[in-house]
Amino acid sequence: QVQLLESGGGLVQAGGSLRLSCAVFGFIFSINDMGWYRQAPGKQRELVAAVTSSGRANYLDSVKGRFTISRDNFANTVYLQMNSLKPEDTAVYYCNADIYGNSKWGQGTQVTVSS
Repeated sequence: QVQLLESGGGLVQAGGSLRLSCAVFGFIFSINDMGWYRQAPGKQRELVAAVTSSGRANYLDSVKGRFTISRDNFANTVYLQMNSLKPEDTAVYYCNADIYGNSKWGQGTQVTVSS
């Protein structure tokens, strides 16, 4: 059974940084796209950043220049480096992986940015 385990969330002041990690466990030969989504209270879940298996990344406009997504294909792990955090970045962040055409989700990790 495939599991996605996230870590790295927490409370940080505006302007600070956090690094999220998501490791995929299970009997897996390869993973297609991997990404990070977030959902703030009362809002829809939105794609923050995604990266293909070859390393091509795309970002939500509001995080461009502040967040960086990366992945380690050998370790089946995806990262999200978040710099210059703003209060509006506060949300639960979810890891997502496309495994053999099936979308798998992590349990979510809370990121809170205080002003």
